[in-house]
Amino acid sequence: MLNQLLLRLSVAFVLFASSFYAIAFESFVVQKIDVQGLQRISVGTVFNYLPIHPGDRIDSKATARALRALYKTGFFQDIVLEREGDTLLVSLAERASIASLKFEGNEAITKEQLMENMKLLGFSEGKIFNNSMLDKVVLDLKQQYMALGKYSVKVRPEILQLERNRVDILVKINEGDESSIQHLNIVGNKAYSDTVLKGLFELGERPLLTMFSSQDQYAREKLAGDLERLRSFYMDSGYINFSISSTQVSITPDKSGVYITINLSEGNQYRVDEVKVTGETILPKEEIMKLIPVESGEIFSRSSVTKGNENISEKLGELGYAFANINPIPEIDEEKRLVTLNYYVDPGKRIFVRRINVSGNENTKDKVIRRELRQMESGWISTTKVKRSRERLDRLGFFQEVAVSTPTISGSSDMVDLDIKLSENDTNGTFSAGIGYSDAQGITLSASVSQKNFLGTGESFSVNVNTSTANTVYSFSMTDPYSTLNGVSRTLSVNYRKSDATELDSADYTTDTYGAAVSFGVPISEYNTFRYGLNVERAKINTTATTSSAITDFCSSAASLSDCSFNTYKINASIDHDTRDKFLFPTKGGTTALSGVIAVPLNDSGLTYYKTQVTHKSYFPLAKKLTLSARGEIAYAGSYNNSYLPPYEYYRAGGVDSVRGYSSYTLGATADTFDTDGKSIGGDMRLLANAELIFPPPFTTANSDSMRFTLFLDAGNVYNKVNGFELSQLRYSIGAAMAWITPIGPLKFSFGVPVNKKSGDQVEAFQFTIGVN
Repeated sequence: MLNQLLLRLSVAFVLFASSFYAIAFESFVVQKIDVQGLQRISVGTVFNYLPIHPGDRIDSKATARALRALYKTGFFQDIVLEREGDTLLVSLAERASIASLKFEGNEAITKEQLMENMKLLGFSEGKIFNNSMLDKVVLDLKQQYMALGKYSVKVRPEILQLERNRVDILVKINEGDESSIQHLNIVGNKAYSDTVLKGLFELGERPLLTMFSSQDQYAREKLAGDLERLRSFYMDSGYINFSISSTQVSITPDKSGVYITINLSEGNQYRVDEVKVTGETILPKEEIMKLIPVESGEIFSRSSVTKGNENISEKLGELGYAFANINPIPEIDEEKRLVTLNYYVDPGKRIFVRRINVSGNENTKDKVIRRELRQMESGWISTTKVKRSRERLDRLGFFQEVAVSTPTISGSSDMVDLDIKLSENDTNGTFSAGIGYSDAQGITLSASVSQKNFLGTGESFSVNVNTSTANTVYSFSMTDPYSTLNGVSRTLSVNYRKSDATELDSADYTTDTYGAAVSFGVPISEYNTFRYGLNVERAKINTTATTSSAITDFCSSAASLSDCSFNTYKINASIDHDTRDKFLFPTKGGTTALSGVIAVPLNDSGLTYYKTQVTHKSYFPLAKKLTLSARGEIAYAGSYNNSYLPPYEYYRAGGVDSVRGYSSYTLGATADTFDTDGKSIGGDMRLLANAELIFPPPFTTANSDSMRFTLFLDAGNVYNKVNGFELSQLRYSIGAAMAWITPIGPLKFSFGVPVNKKSGDQVEAFQFTIGVN
């Protein structure tokens, strides 16, 4: 403050002295203006600001105005006006420019954030250096750190003079420690105890027996958020006259401690007397009333009132009234402590979409985008259809970002445009090769060529080679998501697979399988798809001297060919219900799939069996960065027509993708599903369930779209026949896991602890896969 005062006094003195000096000027007509002392600033710039031109008659007042105008630019630290005959000499000393601006010692605030704030202050590289502005920068930096609870912060700028009238500025920051909250005192609460109210706060005294808690680290923004939560709590509990009278934050002399006192006034608790709907409701009032989650007699809740407002707005938005005004007006009876709510509905005009504008799709064809849209041009706008259109584009996986806006049309009060701005992913195709590891399959070598959006058509294809000690897979597939105008998808695929069951901790045998398939997906509603297809397969089982009798008996009984080979003709069908908001790491919605496969006898060497499976997974957003997921699966397989279920079609469980903490593919319930070495060959029934708390990486403010951590509870097992099912045989595990999407493929890590391990169970606490789908 002292520096700023001295600077202002010095500037005022200079202007006064200059004005006094200007009085000495005798009035004369300027024939020429000569500007001297410029280094970076052009003469033209000076003339733009100088209010004197050749031919003007000047006197002391004119020169004083000129001095003020030039000083006001901030470009110059010294200005002298002199007369030489009929020439006005303008001698200028430019201020230095900022060559570089650097920060040292900042941790709580990133360099990018600091630079952005400096730009907003007008203090950045290339700008004119000004000591008063530097003082303002130091003050602003201190305020930013104090807002984070760092009241002992010290900011010291260093200025290095360079040639050509430039300066380097280094701002050294000693952040100090966060001031810790010594005591949080709430005054005026009667209905709720201090313990209940403090439980709403993110801030507070450090809990006992907690070493790493940041609860006691004061920050102004956190306190503001806590006060709003406190206000919402009371308003949702019927205290409509609740108010926070004052908030005092006191700092100890050494700036290490903070004392917070919150004074509040609760008022009385109110209940809802009656709910009314008035205005132009468009829909029947009875239907509008169903959208309001407030009933007569219950305790008044502001959030419930707001939810009713949102529900009505959303419903009218579906009918084209995008700018409806819903105003819930409370009528308060202070004596009876009752509130009558009157929802006044003003739908406004029905809004139509004039045009849909798509931009940013440099590779993707326009029709690929428009066929995903549910909002049509020239029709009335539906906020639900606009939202669903955005979700469908986002789920394609072609775009990094999908931004949707509805700007109004100039001169029209009932029309808008729908603007869709896209930022594309790299859809020119990818080639990848890598090495990975799976606890189930060992070392994996892989290579693939894939294209999700071939030539911008939305079609996809992939060629994959994947080899490990347990499996060798070669496959090719091609999918056209819109093989018909009605959105029927078609997938063609061929594959070869060689599996070694011994390496999977299963029975000692290997299989060679190759086949081809065609499948179709028929959308039957916005969220439901019916899929069906045909798969032709040739499989051969290779036994050894140590192969279990269960496998050899199958070969001798079921195989009509001497080399234990089989032809299988499978018809598959499924119904999928998908309401997820995103394909990758969804936060709400869910998936339900009912699928079945039947192998039909088309020749003597064909197997006849069937497999059915029901899977459901739901996502529930618990907080902004916390999601709960719940998954369940029941699968069953059997044979018919005096045939057998081949062992390579048995279900297995255990490992990263089923019941973590148990070794991969080792779970089984009865002796019939194990060979003489105790290795599981699987079973014909599987039951799985799990629950997960999903959250992004902790200890960071960055929003990672490629990584999630989970805390899980898994349950499941494999059974032989339905009559072999026993709930007591389910295995349970708890633990933590991480999923990370990387350029080499998905990485999964888990640490699971079996809860009810039984004799013979094979456990494996740490499990992971790298670069293995």
